[in-house]
Amino acid sequence: MSFAQRRRRPVPVMNLTPMLDVMFNLILFFVVTTTFVQTEQTPGITVDLPRASAQTVLQQDDDLNIWMPADGSLYLDDQATDLKGLREEFKRRQEKSPDTLVVIKADEGVSHGRVVQVLDLARFYGLSKLAIATESQTPASDEPQPK
Repeated sequence: MSFAQRRRRPVPVMNLTPMLDVMFNLILFFVVTTTFVQTEQTPGITVDLPRASAQTVLQQDDDLNIWMPADGSLYLDDQATDLKGLREEFKRRQEKSPDTLVVIKADEGVSHGRVVQVLDLARFYGLSKLAIATESQTPASDEPQPK
């Protein structure tokens, strides 16, 4: 028996180029079609905030956000509610953490009386840290600057 006559089989080589092309195309597709949601604005609730040049209030995760769109509806942290729901939440928050910041994000078209009604309701239940959200605006150069 002769060992020298044995033939060696060629080692199979796998071409990875087509697989890499498909993977890069998939990554490109997902990057291009991905949408990003802004954390500042809640999707589905359209509120046109009034503009102001005052400093912004730093918000925390445990703040109570109340949205008041122009149609007169109320949203409590992205959930539709009414005044009764607000009363219950204000009472619960006052018992849990009386220093909770209540941020009212009211549309420019919401009546002043409706905003004051929600502010009074929060104060009635002992929540005294209140803020009204606005969009930042740079004052025009010809307008007098507040002192």
